[in-house]
Amino acid sequence: MRSIVVALALLCGCASVGGSPQAFDVARSDTDDAPPATLDVGFDAGFDASPDAPGLDAAVDRGAPDDRPDVALLVDVPTADRAAPIDAGGAPDAAAARTTLRVHYPAGARSLSLRGDLASLSWDRGVSLSHLAGDVWEWSSTGVASAFEWKPLLDDRDWSLGPNYRATPGATLDIYPRFVNRSGRWSRAITAFHSTLLANDRGVWIYVPPSYDENPLARYPVVYMHDGQNLFNPATAFGGQPWYAQDAMNQGAESGAIREAIVVGVENTAARIDEYTPTRDATRMAGGRGALYLRMLVEEVKPLIDRTYRTLPGREDTVLVGSSLGGLISAYAGVHQAAVFGHVGAMSPSTWWDGRMILREVATLAASPTRPLRFYVDSGDSGDSNDGVTDTAALVDALRGVGYREGVDLRYVVQRGAAHNELYWSQRLPGALAFLLGRRDP
Repeated sequence: MRSIVVALALLCGCASVGGSPQAFDVARSDTDDAPPATLDVGFDAGFDASPDAPGLDAAVDRGAPDDRPDVALLVDVPTADRAAPIDAGGAPDAAAARTTLRVHYPAGARSLSLRGDLASLSWDRGVSLSHLAGDVWEWSSTGVASAFEWKPLLDDRDWSLGPNYRATPGATLDIYPRFVNRSGRWSRAITAFHSTLLANDRGVWIYVPPSYDENPLARYPVVYMHDGQNLFNPATAFGGQPWYAQDAMNQGAESGAIREAIVVGVENTAARIDEYTPTRDATRMAGGRGALYLRMLVEEVKPLIDRTYRTLPGREDTVLVGSSLGGLISAYAGVHQAAVFGHVGAMSPSTWWDGRMILREVATLAASPTRPLRFYVDSGDSGDSNDGVTDTAALVDALRGVGYREGVDLRYVVQRGAAHNELYWSQRLPGALAFLLGRRDP
């Protein structure tokens, strides 16, 4: 049984949900490795899983045993990135301010109530919520004098899943809970997406989060990822080792450490090297279609996803993540497509490409009116290439040089002993998503 331990016992080893194995060849180049380098930077750790009131939730079903190897992992989520208390709006008298909790959920013939640790509430017996139009349920009070934790229940019996919600005096909160589904679903939803810009076809994998089917009132951020066939399914992943992105997202939803989001995995093609590189590298006689590939994501893929799924389409809710050459093209998108991709993850990026051209590109962000809201960069430090750790450190220095600050809008991780492959990217993915998407609010 493979279990990825994320902080105080966040397990990312669930059995896969949805998606039949696909038997087809995977296009991937092993020529992405950077030249050897040496750097000793620690791999820090620690999801902050918020405890619920004792006995509120049933045990999580971790799924059937599988044959994945055991891997222990702790992922760093900086204190600055954890959800801060919601500002009551500056009311001078907190007790006189109105606190409003709105629960958006299609309960049908069932009723909704809430329990909590406020003086006027209880964890033992619920208070009924008022049913408003549009499947909105509300509780409001001017008697809240301190912060408190709470949870909605169906028929005052079935608790919402995930950690407790939090409220402060004067806050108005809108939540979109789930009571049934603990796991999202994924599939190779589009078998042959045709790009007019690139004049080729590829598959697109889609993951929707646990609450997506249960709560049709909710809308979601979207994480776009390259090398889509490597994300979910051992049958299609390079070397049989996927990233298990579904596990990272499901467990992040369970603990509240990662916002629920849709994941869109766009497959690579035989033209991977050309499509994932912004310039032509004369030493390799290859590359240079990266800008066109990004146009495909922005002009063809994203509009289709926004039309088909309940997305939050703004840049503040749109993430782009990739590894190796996929990390390179993600960093390049941070320079040239920041109006679309507000958060960028570059895992083991091929910074060495074309004389480290990406460093010059990143330097232009100093004068750019639009730049990514958050940048996540990582690498290992081992294997034949030392995972390009020296070049990646130079990329991080370039980001710092244009004003990015560690723990605020920049996260840099070096995993000791990690090489340049899918196993280690799967281990670091939960921490990357936690930083880029943030915690569940509130």
